Amino acid sequence: MKNTKKLVLAALFAALACAATMAIRIPTFGTGGYIHPGDAVVILSGIFLGPVYGGLAAGIGSAMADLLGGYFLYVPITFLIKGAIGLLTGKVFQALKSKGKPAWMGVAAGGIFDILLVVGGYGLCEIFLYGLPAAVGSMFPNLIQGVGGLVLSMLLYPLLAAIPEFSYMAGTSRRHK
Repeated sequence: MKNTKKLVLAALFAALACAATMAIRIPTFGTGGYIHPGDAVVILSGIFLGPVYGGLAAGIGSAMADLLGGYFLYVPITFLIKGAIGLLTGKVFQALKSKGKPAWMGVAAGGIFDILLVVGGYGLCEIFLYGLPAAVGSMFPNLIQGVGGLVLSMLLYPLLAAIPEFSYMAGTSRRHK
């Protein structure tokens, strides 16, 4: 039963990542990209679903936003980068939790992974796609997006953690059903 619930929550987080990425788009000048709140859902996917399910939900949901939004070239890149963020966030959150560290530290670590992988990962890919000047031009907007994902995930985590099912899935609940 737990795997079925986790699968359903993974589908929910993938849909939320897609919707949050597509719903609010702030265009960035010179890059053709946009800033969005979807990174917060990517971070929270890893936290509430763990590394495997969280990484898949983050990667699939974010890649679907690129696919549906017409950014076809970015679909595999986004799947890998956002999936890696969800995976790493889940691993670090679980490791910190097992050492008795407060949950906010795991959320913050996920935000830092997001910043590093979004800025570095997309920057590296864009060097090959568009050249160094365009890649450098995309780094500041990607930094803003990453910081926004960090802040928003820190704000949303306590709200979602207050929901018993989410708390249970993150392993921060004492419930044993």
